[in-house]
Amino acid sequence: MTAATDFSAPEAAPAAGKPHLDHAMDPRAALIFLAVLAGGLFYMAYSIYLDVAATGGGPTTILPFVLLGVALVTALGFEFVNGFHDTANAVATVIYTHALPAQTAVVWSGLCNLTGVLVSSGAVAFSIVSLLPVELILQVGSSAGFAMVFALLISAIMWNLGTWWMGLPASSSHTLIGSIVGVGIANALMRGVDGTSGVDWDQVTKIGYALLLSPVFGFVLSAVLLLVMKAVVRTPSLYKAPEGRDPPPIWIRGLLILTCTLVSFFHGSNDGQKGMGLIMLILIGVVPTAYALNRAPPEGHAAEFIASAQAASKIVEAHGAGFSVIGDPRPAVTDYIHAHKISEGTYPSLAVLVKEISQSVSEYGSVAKTPIDKVANVRNDMYLASEALRVIGKDKESELTAPEKKQIGEFKKQLDFSTKFIPIWVKVCVAIALGLGTMVGWKRIVVTVGEKIGKTHLTYGQGAAAELVAAATIGAADGFGLPVSTTHVLSSGVAGTMVANGSGMQWSTVRNLAMAWVLTLPVAMILSGSLFFLFRHLF
Repeated sequence: MTAATDFSAPEAAPAAGKPHLDHAMDPRAALIFLAVLAGGLFYMAYSIYLDVAATGGGPTTILPFVLLGVALVTALGFEFVNGFHDTANAVATVIYTHALPAQTAVVWSGLCNLTGVLVSSGAVAFSIVSLLPVELILQVGSSAGFAMVFALLISAIMWNLGTWWMGLPASSSHTLIGSIVGVGIANALMRGVDGTSGVDWDQVTKIGYALLLSPVFGFVLSAVLLLVMKAVVRTPSLYKAPEGRDPPPIWIRGLLILTCTLVSFFHGSNDGQKGMGLIMLILIGVVPTAYALNRAPPEGHAAEFIASAQAASKIVEAHGAGFSVIGDPRPAVTDYIHAHKISEGTYPSLAVLVKEISQSVSEYGSVAKTPIDKVANVRNDMYLASEALRVIGKDKESELTAPEKKQIGEFKKQLDFSTKFIPIWVKVCVAIALGLGTMVGWKRIVVTVGEKIGKTHLTYGQGAAAELVAAATIGAADGFGLPVSTTHVLSSGVAGTMVANGSGMQWSTVRNLAMAWVLTLPVAMILSGSLFFLFRHLF
């Protein structure tokens, strides 16, 4: 039997130095996996039942609950695919340096992903949601809202599965954002307006910078860190390919496991939030009585809310002096959010909207006591005002002073606290989906990261440098509320260490990676825009 035949045979042992990646599924592990999955779905359904029952209102027919179930399972499916698509970011280095066996590394990474989701702040979740067209968010319970949710989720899942099948570590963050932009453009075109008006390009640009710069940081900083390590830690064995399958020295092994833990944790805390934001949109659309407004505010929140609203209203009203509003103020506020251009009606309309919100909360006693039949409208008004205040706070034409911007910012925080919240059960279900997804289907992309970027086997020093930079970059992005691509940071970090180590690059892989990264946004936009057009005619 030739060497080539041995290599291709299923029973062939891995080449010297390569880790064991093929393991038979333990029936007990499969049963535990299925039990946790079933338990998570039951917990989700039971939590929704309790929340709806507590408010005393909700859909009176079965169809909305069927749509809710399908939409929630689709959103959790996106997080599940995200899990096994991005597992390689954390485990490839510990596996290929033999710091941990493959199965142990994958399970540990899944648990760390789960923990990261549970302790996340939610800031990233709503930065993603703010990219969606305002009119679709305000009508998320309508057919257009469901078309939006299904289009962007299904298109993101399709592209993630396609790149995973090809073993290409593409960005789930890029995919989801491309899907959102595609829906926004399609929605604008279907309304007969300029397609670019359907997207908040300021937010897209802000997030785009984070996504585009993160791989540059990953490449450069990983290369620099490896060179610094070589100058400071003069242990030649750290910068050579492992011999055999023995684990590395205890201290470098501990460092590799620590960085794997941090990357997994921060991946969960960042990527898990994207699904949370979409799940909250779905819940708000179908069951607004339970999820449109935060019904668990701290004591004294109503007084703070009203005082902040009155102060903000005076500021906005002063800038709109001399103009009056006849009729509904909401169209003028919505137009401002779209156009980012102040008109005669912007300030007076916003002042009227803020006053109405303040009067509603004063009348009801608190946000939590808003009557069931008023919840959806109050929530929409709060969201609309919050988005307008966000835009006006950054608008150079607004002529607001620094103290005025600060006061407006305080009221925006009150609005966001009332509308942008995530129940603990949503975090738990997303954590389970992402954690379980991390434990399956990981081999394809792990092999790409571990074997196909550089021409030589990954060394201990390369693994540590790439993981340290990835953990720091993702952690910083999470702190600033920016969705960053874990995939891009880690993959580019490995490439950077290969260059710094003089290992050489497999340019065919680099070309394929670059092609996938370049195509992600346009393909996701085309897929989601097409699906949105189709679903709008089907629903």
